[in-house]
Parts: sequence; structure tokens; C-alpha cells
Amino acid sequence: MTPEELRGQLETMTKGLEGKTSIEIKSAIDAFTASNKEVIETAVKGVKESLELEIKAIQDHADSLDIKLQAKDAEKAKQGDTLRKAITTNFDGIAKVKKGVTFDTKVVGNMTLGANLTGDQPRDYNFDVAMIPNQKVNVADLVGSVSISNGTYTYVRETGSEGAIGTPAEGATKGQIDYDVSMIDVNTDFLAGFTRYSKKMRNNLPFLESFVPLALRRDYWKQENANFNTVLAGAATASTELAAGQNKAEMLMSEVATLDALDYETNAIVVTASDYFSILKIEKSTGSGYGLPFGFTYNDGIMRCLGIPVVKANWLAANKYFVGDWSRVNKVSTEGLSLEFSDVEGTNFVANNITARIEAQVALAVEQPAALIYGDFTAA
Repeated sequence: MTPEELRGQLETMTKGLEGKTSIEIKSAIDAFTASNKEVIETAVKGVKESLELEIKAIQDHADSLDIKLQAKDAEKAKQGDTLRKAITTNFDGIAKVKKGVTFDTKVVGNMTLGANLTGDQPRDYNFDVAMIPNQKVNVADLVGSVSISNGTYTYVRETGSEGAIGTPAEGATKGQIDYDVSMIDVNTDFLAGFTRYSKKMRNNLPFLESFVPLALRRDYWKQENANFNTVLAGAATASTELAAGQNKAEMLMSEVATLDALDYETNAIVVTASDYFSILKIEKSTGSGYGLPFGFTYNDGIMRCLGIPVVKANWLAANKYFVGDWSRVNKVSTEGLSLEFSDVEGTNFVANNITARIEAQVALAVEQPAALIYGDFTAA
């Protein structure tokens, strides 16, 4: 028999050993080796070593089966010892087992939540909702307030004049002046929203009674700020300051100077939070380190420009700012802010729901557009 034929027999035998025990595998190897001993020993060195390696691989597989079997036998023995211990400990109870009489026994082990706890573990609750914060300042905090009894607020705005007061020559006619005024109408409208939740939710989550009003008020003010910002940007005087050659601090001081020249008293400067902190980081001069620019101070958490408070307002668009005499702007209210709850609104009564509604009928009147400057820190 040639080595190639022998290798074929070895391959056939190996396939036939799948699923056999280690004892059966070893017996097959011994028989194969004994019957083909002469062919293996007389084969050239390379073929002989190859055949011996293949036979050894089959032998190693049989050895690994023995190790696994020994481990399995040991585990069974351990389980048997545990079971015998449980039977010995509970022998009296087990001895009484008969028809209609049962006895429960449980093998004792380490306790874990997953194995030994039925239900949920105890916990502590904090019912103070970690809310999203309110905006830092509202438009209503900066302007005046006017209450009216109907839906339209009309005010009078001086728009110009002709002529001048002067010193006339003897016998001459004195100077005559006429003034131009406009009647400006501002119509208030409702700004409102609501939320609806079940009575069961309210009863099961008691913190809703305090959370819902706070959340509705926060979101109302955010929307009112957004609406009023649009009004302010459209009515205010556009800045003529250019960022080229000026930093942000210098631009703001120039705006104050512009209003001073018109005799308006600037009482607040409004910038985004990003621009606010950008101003605080301006260097006195290039490479000299941080230091507030001339005319700026920072005390008790308030930055001031020439004594005028600089306010952070995130309802402003990026890079935008307002400098103005805010006494010339008024929030007009037909109905002030109200928050109401109803369990009979719509189908609430039959569906066991509650509606919470927040609303106000308001408008913003920029009574003197020249008193307010709207600028852009990136203006070219």
C-alpha cells in the first residue's frame, strides 16, 4: 500500500469517528496504527512525519474529550453533593411526603437581586423637576407698560417741524414754527397656548401641579420675547457703525454717543451672551493680556458701558445688539398674562382630562424709533 492510499484510509477513518467517545477514538487509532505499522515505518521521512502528525491530531482530540468529560463528571458530583445535603437537611419533611401531602425544598445559594427579589427595589424620589431655564431677561423687563381697555392703543408721535425761534429785527415779524405729529395705532392680539393631560396623570404625578404652570410661563415669555424682538428690529433705527477698525466695545460706545447727540438718555444696552463674554475678553492692547476696555466696568456680576448696564438677552440674533432709551418703548396690554385650568373644556369632562391654558392680549409700541439703535457687530 502506498502512503497516498494510507492517507486516504486515515481521512476516511477520521470522518467515521465524528460523535464517537474518546475510548472508541483511541481504539480506532491503535488498530489503524498496528495494521499499517510497516507502511508508516518504511515511508520516506517527510511522508512519515506527516502521517504521524495527522494521527497525533486525532489523539489530541480524544484527550480533550476526556478532559471535558472529567469536568462534566465533577460538576455532576458537585450537584449530587448539594442535592444530598438538601435531602439530608430536610429528611424529616421529605419522609412525610405522600398523596395529598407535599414538601418544598430549595437548594441554598448566594442571594442576588435578579434571583431572589420579586418586584422592584426601593428608591428615593425628588419631585423638583430639573427644568430648562427661563431666558435671562425679557423684553418686558426693559420697557414701560401700558394697560388699555380695548384692542387698540393710539399714541401721538412728533415727526418734525418747520420754522425756527429767533431774534427778529425791530419791527420785523417774529419767527413762526409749525409742528408735525402722527397718530400711531397699535393693535393688541392674543399670544396663547395650552397643554392637556389626564386626571390620572395628575393624581399619579403630584409634581405636575407646580411644574405645568412654571413650564407654560417660561415658554410664553420665550415666544413673547421672540415676537417683540421682531417688532424692535423692524422699528428701531439702523446703526451706521462699521466693525472695520472697531472692536465691539468701541462700537457700543459710539452708539451711546450717537444717542447722546440726539439728547436721548441711553439706559440699557442689549447683546447676546456670546458677545457679552467676548467683550469681557478684549485686550487693552495686542499682547497686553485681558483688561476691560476704557469706559467699561464689571462689578457684582454686571457689566457697564459708560455707567449703562449691558444686558445678556438670548432672544437676539447672533451678532446683533440694541442700544437705546427704553423708556420710549411700551408693552401694551388689553389682557394681562393669565393661566387657567379647566376639566370641562371640550371632552375633558367625559375623558377625564385637564386643560391648562396661558394667554395674554398684548403688543409692543416703539413710540420713538430714533431712541433705539439696532446694530450688527459684523457690519462691514
